[in-house]
Amino acid sequence: MHSVPPMRVRWRRVLAAAGSLLAALAVAVSAYAMHAAHPAARERLLLAAAFAVVHGVALSSLAPWEPRLLGLWALTMLLAGVLLFAGSLTAAALLGAPTVLAPVGGSLLILGWLLHGADRLRD
Repeated sequence: MHSVPPMRVRWRRVLAAAGSLLAALAVAVSAYAMHAAHPAARERLLLAAAFAVVHGVALSSLAPWEPRLLGLWALTMLLAGVLLFAGSLTAAALLGAPTVLAPVGGSLLILGWLLHGADRLRD
């Protein structure tokens, strides 16, 4: 078995912790959407929460076991993508901001999952 460089071990921990934080925030955003948000904002907040919880669980589950640098890049793309996508939707719902970053985030999510899948096919 190969030894994993210390920087990769730290980055795996950061990604896993970020995933747990995303999942917790998703629960909070869902609760806010259902109990306090204006009805017009509810749909965007719930969509942002759904993406955050799914990708948060994925990050906290996959990151601790990711041995390769390519896989860590894929997971990093997922983190960046969900922050941009869900963040853009949340900012739009709460602040009236434009959702210009949502497509960038969505593209990063797609690319991150494709890269992760390609990395899983390697020996």
